Amino acid sequence: MNMKHFKLLTIAVCALTLSACSIFKKSELSTAQTSVITDRKWKLVELYGKPIADQVNGKMPFLQLHTKDSRYSATGGCNGIGGNFSLEGNGRIKFSAGMSTKMACDNMEVENELTKALMTADNYSLSGEDLSLNKARMAPLARFKAVK
Repeated sequence: MNMKHFKLLTIAVCALTLSACSIFKKSELSTAQTSVITDRKWKLVELYGKPIADQVNGKMPFLQLHTKDSRYSATGGCNGIGGNFSLEGNGRIKFSAGMSTKMACDNMEVENELTKALMTADNYSLSGEDLSLNKARMAPLARFKAVK
């Protein structure tokens, strides 16, 4: 093997090693980010740009993503909302409708809008203790704060 071939081989090995490292770091990040948003309760603080009260009909509106069975549970202050969710790379998320209780309450707007936001969202963003559900690159559909 001459020196030219040796140099090309060395460059190829280095390039493969660097790309493998960057792939590993990206998957590490997405796993770390996934574990930060799942298995904790997120208090709903804003829907479609409007602030949400701490309590609606005496209940805290929230979202919780359960890793074990890939299910979510939520409430907008009246009924329990639930279904399946899936997380994909690059902050992609998809919710599917499941069960919901069917009580009639005074303030159903928050619940109806939360359900709509969940079914519309296709990605999420995380900033510290704040979680946003988004559609494409539009303004956030819903914003949540982590419950301590």
